[in-house]
Amino acid sequence: MIFTLFKKLFGSQNDRHLKRMNKLVQKINALESSFINLSDEQIKQKTEDFRTRIQSGSSLDQLLPEAFAACREASHRVLNMRHFDVQLIGGIALHEGRIAEMRTGEGKTLIATLAAYLNALSGKGVHIITVNDYLATRDSEWMGPLYEFLGLSVGVVISDKTSEEKKAAYHSDITYGTNNEFGFDYLRNNMVFRLEDQLQRMPHYAIVDEVDSILIDEARTPLIISGPTDDSSDLYLKINQLIPNLTPQIGKEEEIEKEGHYIVDEKSRQIELTELGHQYVEELMVEHGLINASDNLYAHNHLNLLHHVTSGLKAHILFHKDVEYIISDEEVLLIDEHTGRTMPGRRLSDGLHQAIEAKEGLPVQQETQTLASTTFQNYFRLYDKLSGMTGTADTEAYEMHQIYNLDVVVIPTHLPVKRQDENDLVFLTLQEKYKEIIKDITTRVQAKQPILVGTASVEASELLSNALKKEKISHEVLNAKLHGREADIIAQAGKPGAVTIATNMAGRGTDIILGGNWEMKISKLKSPTPQEISTIKSEWSQDNKTVLDAGGLHVIGTERHESRRIDNQLRGRSGRQGDPGSSRFYLSLDDNLMRIFVSDGIKKFMQSMDSEDGAIESRMVSNAIEKAQRKVEGHNFDIRKQLLEYDDVANAQRLIVYQQRNEILKSEEVNINITNMRQEVVCDLINTYLPPMSMEEQWNIPNLEKILIKEFNLTIPIQQWFNENSQLSSADVIERTLAILLETYQEKEVIAGEQSLRYFEKHVLLRVLDDKWKEHLNLMDHLRQGIHLRGYAARNPKDEYKREAYNLFESLLNQIRYEVIRTLSHVQVQSPEDSKAEEERRYEEMLGKIQLHHDQLRPDAADTLENNLEATQNKQSPFVRQDRKVGRNESCFCGSNKKYKQCHGRLKS
Repeated sequence: MIFTLFKKLFGSQNDRHLKRMNKLVQKINALESSFINLSDEQIKQKTEDFRTRIQSGSSLDQLLPEAFAACREASHRVLNMRHFDVQLIGGIALHEGRIAEMRTGEGKTLIATLAAYLNALSGKGVHIITVNDYLATRDSEWMGPLYEFLGLSVGVVISDKTSEEKKAAYHSDITYGTNNEFGFDYLRNNMVFRLEDQLQRMPHYAIVDEVDSILIDEARTPLIISGPTDDSSDLYLKINQLIPNLTPQIGKEEEIEKEGHYIVDEKSRQIELTELGHQYVEELMVEHGLINASDNLYAHNHLNLLHHVTSGLKAHILFHKDVEYIISDEEVLLIDEHTGRTMPGRRLSDGLHQAIEAKEGLPVQQETQTLASTTFQNYFRLYDKLSGMTGTADTEAYEMHQIYNLDVVVIPTHLPVKRQDENDLVFLTLQEKYKEIIKDITTRVQAKQPILVGTASVEASELLSNALKKEKISHEVLNAKLHGREADIIAQAGKPGAVTIATNMAGRGTDIILGGNWEMKISKLKSPTPQEISTIKSEWSQDNKTVLDAGGLHVIGTERHESRRIDNQLRGRSGRQGDPGSSRFYLSLDDNLMRIFVSDGIKKFMQSMDSEDGAIESRMVSNAIEKAQRKVEGHNFDIRKQLLEYDDVANAQRLIVYQQRNEILKSEEVNINITNMRQEVVCDLINTYLPPMSMEEQWNIPNLEKILIKEFNLTIPIQQWFNENSQLSSADVIERTLAILLETYQEKEVIAGEQSLRYFEKHVLLRVLDDKWKEHLNLMDHLRQGIHLRGYAARNPKDEYKREAYNLFESLLNQIRYEVIRTLSHVQVQSPEDSKAEEERRYEEMLGKIQLHHDQLRPDAADTLENNLEATQNKQSPFVRQDRKVGRNESCFCGSNKKYKQCHGRLKS
């Protein structure tokens, strides 16, 4: 109540933003008359004038009114579209690094041109990021003439572009592309062996279209570039034969109705074998010859079998054909749960994709190992400035601010919204629900009203389509199987009496125009005559009036999504630009959200209510559904936040490795790095076998000599040195060994040539760095999966993860140094031409094998989260150092005669 009172007195934060931005809009409008009088050439010259002023010290904020006025006038001349005042406000919000929430049909594509033009003047590049290739291509072709008129270059990055085309696009002033392509190209950028093969520039400014879809929905799954490992396809096929023999346990632990072999938790999408299940699986494996009768399934050499069984169970129980995936050309294509579109080339990790292939009787592909990975959160936080636009972000404003430090500004509509959102109708069974939906569609079709039906899966869309066919109602289906016709179907979804069934938000980003899209109809004609154009426009005008009289587009939701935002997106397809429209959701107790998340008390209450038509309209039920949605949204936010907190640790290491890699690529010579590595490796090795300040009895000279021969191809008589001079110290041995190792290496340099050896050193350094980084990623993944168990020892898993990750990273750096020196000690250097040819061959081979995919959201993420939260609440034991801390100004323990802070202390710094 107090909050409401303060809001009335002082206005909300959003109101204050709008008030401030309106003052800027007035300045832009005041300049309009002067820009109207300029010629085309004078408008174009403005771009060069702005760039000159930036070089002279002017800020983008100072140029904003003039730049926006120039862009608006250019848009009016080139595209015949003039920015409304509310669109200018949206452009200001984007320039300030905020999220502009604008209703569907308010012209977000045009809004982006304002901020993109202003920020491109700095010459550092602007990325406009969309959710799919179609929208990226469409928007670049649509807005491209405007940018080119203003003297800016435009590029587009999509999956079928060559490396040369992508590089040219990335070096354009404005680059359109998809979030996946930008993310994967960032990872590829840090895998190349030549500087000229890098595609992207440093990320500067990004405008993310459908920002909620990209930064929230897709942020739960990391981007991964992987390569093939050993082939184990036969094992997947054998395990797949065992799965149908297993039965689920019915009932909870307190009251088990029927014992089974596994327990399914649909909320967290987990499957766990029961004790009975473990015994039965062992018996089946013995029977099929996978293990011996005396073996245990939990023996260290059989843990992979248990992993395969779990993957097989998940594939059979949690993943369903035409819901989570479809099969096309003997390939399992994943379906994006938020957009309903397929994700070609994307694969589930941890062997789950292979288990699905075995289940469906398809060829089982090789398993993969991670070569590079990142999350969308950490990729987009690389940009100096980030902004976004969408129709639905206010419900996720808290997460946007927490994760990305982005504020949401709700932009008012150009015209008042006339859409009527009717109350939900809830039915006891699916049959009753679909019967009422068909009845509603039939009535509205007879009234010539267009209808958009949103379903949650391909299976549901086909079920509804078959029901409409029986009623002989003409309709179009837009799902993952038919996504190729997306633009055509959506373009005509607003025609009188048109019925369009779409999975989730398929078609998002394209307006549904009442009466149909006459421009697309004309574009399909090869050479339309003025008469044909006039006829099409006249027909559209009549159709538009018919639809307006019928009440505009009616949206039907066949079930509630886990997120209120997705429901709002579906509703937002209707009522664009002040058009009339309506929406209604039809629910049943058998819907996933109702079945899993709504309490038993609410279900009993609904079953007790008697209704003549079977429909229940109750505020209590609606509140229960909204409460369930809020609960799921909060749970998903916790998962995304935890994913980010863990990936922040890996990201800090990733940035260090990528920075070092780029420095190596840019360096003409790396021999200084090699010299430092050689000194550190020899120092560490000798001090291991001849510890400083130790007794002679603690030395292990024979093994040291063996290691030097085996690892560094050096035959050094260390024992003889001590026999000849008993006063020798480990520091003296280090000095002599380094001198011999350097002399041997210089002999190779004389034989091979300085230029050839420098080139080879760079190649070896990059190859070792990549190989060790790949192994490190695998170790980090294993560490992440099991770290939550530390919570049972009253330790904070996140703190433990950071400590273990640091130790692993320290070990990684040591291994890189050791492997580089070991390799160069054994190497026989080739000519520069041979080295370059070998390098190119390796790079092409790597590109041919890598796979791009999203990791699946780990089903145990929710369980891990709960364990971590519980462990954090427990009393923490203080960390106790086991050894004496070395002072920064003390002599280093390695015997280098340097201070600790200038020797081994540098790594910890």
